Amino acid sequence: MFICTLLALSLFSTGAVAQDASYLGRYKWSSDDPQHGGFSGLELSADGMDFVTVTDSGSVASGSVTRGENGVISGIAVSDLRFLKGRRSEVLPKFWEDAEGLAIAPDGTIYVSFEGRHRVWSYADLDGFAEDTAGYRDFRELQVNSGLEALAVDGDGVVYAVPERSGEMERPFPVYRYRDGAWDIAFRLRRDGEYLPVGLDFGPDGRLYLLERWFRGIGFSSRVRRFDLGPKGLTDEVTLIETGLGSHDNLEGIAVWEDDQGIRITMISDDNFKPFQITEFVEYRITN
Repeated sequence: MFICTLLALSLFSTGAVAQDASYLGRYKWSSDDPQHGGFSGLELSADGMDFVTVTDSGSVASGSVTRGENGVISGIAVSDLRFLKGRRSEVLPKFWEDAEGLAIAPDGTIYVSFEGRHRVWSYADLDGFAEDTAGYRDFRELQVNSGLEALAVDGDGVVYAVPERSGEMERPFPVYRYRDGAWDIAFRLRRDGEYLPVGLDFGPDGRLYLLERWFRGIGFSSRVRRFDLGPKGLTDEVTLIETGLGSHDNLEGIAVWEDDQGIRITMISDDNFKPFQITEFVEYRITN
């Protein structure tokens, strides 16, 4: 019954509610490769034509997209799909492989956040071994299956990470910052209802975009909020997108980029390697 309900929501959803963004379309991405699925972090090139994404099984996929009418994704071509390496191992060991967040710095350094063994590792390139960032004491206290889901890097190469849970309904989320070789808490993010942070990205406008998810028992609602980031933390909050139950699958990765018509938001869903879920790219254009 649960599976049937999820399928019905996927097929018959009335669509998303976009407050300051217009819905452009979606692309269902399928593959027979056993590594395909569980996509949780997403990065796009500045022109939106190339992608990198990481998975819950410790894989990383990269490739290019084809865009059709209105620039909406109409095809995916994977050029590389492989397992991420550890610091000294060719494959991540068990309980170390759950990659959740992805961010690529201006110098090309690739940052990946992981659950299970909560941490952020960096890679000079996808062929190389991981390097550990300095650990932070709070990471050891993060809840099981609720670690550093959201990850972003700004134009100066400063990394920001947000855990999926704060510990209490009224407790704000810490926003961890990595700069000059050390972590600290840059500021805190107000917790708002049942929504939980799952994706983070800096847009070409320098603003911070937060993707949040609300699992509602039989499906998902998603929300995207935008903030200005200044010396005193987050200001000028705007809710750009808030979807109805079942409008999309389990959106977890977000990439914000710009074309000649304005700023776009591209998101990818994590199917949890379940046959009743799907992997989909979903795109919106900001209108305000």
